[in-house]
Amino acid sequence: MDVQSVITHLEKIAPLSYQESYDNAGLITGDPSWEVKGVLTSLDATEAIVEEAIQRNCNLIVAHHPIVFKGLKKITGANYVERTIIKAIKSDIAIYAIHTNLDNVLYKGVNAKIAERLSLQDVEILAPKSMVNQEVGSGVWGHLPKPMPSIDFLAYLKSQMKVGIIRHTELIKKQIERVAICGGSGSFLLPFAKEKKADIYITADFKYHEFFDADKEIIIADIGHYESEQFTIDLLYEIISETFSTFAVYKTEVNTNPVKYY
Repeated sequence: MDVQSVITHLEKIAPLSYQESYDNAGLITGDPSWEVKGVLTSLDATEAIVEEAIQRNCNLIVAHHPIVFKGLKKITGANYVERTIIKAIKSDIAIYAIHTNLDNVLYKGVNAKIAERLSLQDVEILAPKSMVNQEVGSGVWGHLPKPMPSIDFLAYLKSQMKVGIIRHTELIKKQIERVAICGGSGSFLLPFAKEKKADIYITADFKYHEFFDADKEIIIADIGHYESEQFTIDLLYEIISETFSTFAVYKTEVNTNPVKYY
């Protein structure tokens, strides 16, 4: 089984055409014709992840975030991006990124995985790309099986998403039933969450002044970028391992979150 076979399977679920214009999803390093010895799934592709792949005899890393976003004019090892690329190339390791294209699909998408962990029902895309295809777009929203008091829902959210800290606005809703979600940086979707009359909007990377935009209409819950997307590692593992049996598939054991809490 070659690298291209894995890529073809991934892109049936999340076609590259679904990625945002700024993104760089796809094969970053490596040769599509290489035979796959093993696959390591991760959120990020870093030097530590490449080293883990080497130790596990994996020659394909499937990561959510692309290690290369902008064009590289030099590759001298001057920063972690260049060092990661050099290490991967020297070790014959392919790196494939499946980023906003996986964010933008409902079936087996990043946000659907979060909705699954929160047991949401009747899950739909929050901001569809077009009226024709309602299963492609940004974020998701759905309903809890039963309404929960707001403070109890925050405790549930912390537990289900394995979050240490939640930055949130005033708990203006006594109960939570309608929930909107966007893994990663999702402040741009707040108007859509309001439009769906969601009680709470769960995402990451809200800036201070953006919290005011809740405007007593909705609760914003910022759970952190890594924290919101960490279960994408499990999602990628499931997508690959349920289809391929000729090579080992591993979930990274490296926590790549650069944000620490004191």
